[in-house]
Amino acid sequence: MNWSKVLMGGIVAGIVGNLANFVMHGFIMADTYVSNPAVFTQEEASPAWFFLVSICLWVAAAMLFGRTRSSWAAGAKGGATFGFFLALVGFFAQFINPLVIADFPYYLAWCWGGILVIAHVIAGAALGLVYKEA
Repeated sequence: MNWSKVLMGGIVAGIVGNLANFVMHGFIMADTYVSNPAVFTQEEASPAWFFLVSICLWVAAAMLFGRTRSSWAAGAKGGATFGFFLALVGFFAQFINPLVIADFPYYLAWCWGGILVIAHVIAGAALGLVYKEA
């Protein structure tokens, strides 16, 4: 496994994934969050933390991608496929939110799952472009 590709791919995918999430949550879903104040009333966090967490998660994902690189197609297509399957785990995990968070709208679990899949496919494509086969 090429560690420089893992780090570079993880950093790039983390930044791209964070930006995709920022657009979808910050712009597309913003009105939904405002209309549910019972659920979304916490203080806003620094955007720097979101970038840091996203990069850390994608460096870990890049390690898995590097280990399984021969299983995926070359370039963006292979990375996007990897991102899709990686996102499926998180997609189904979104359905715990309505069970444990009071007043959490059930449809929002579907929205968050969909956003997760879209963002992971985009970030995975970026990872596939950076982490090319040896």
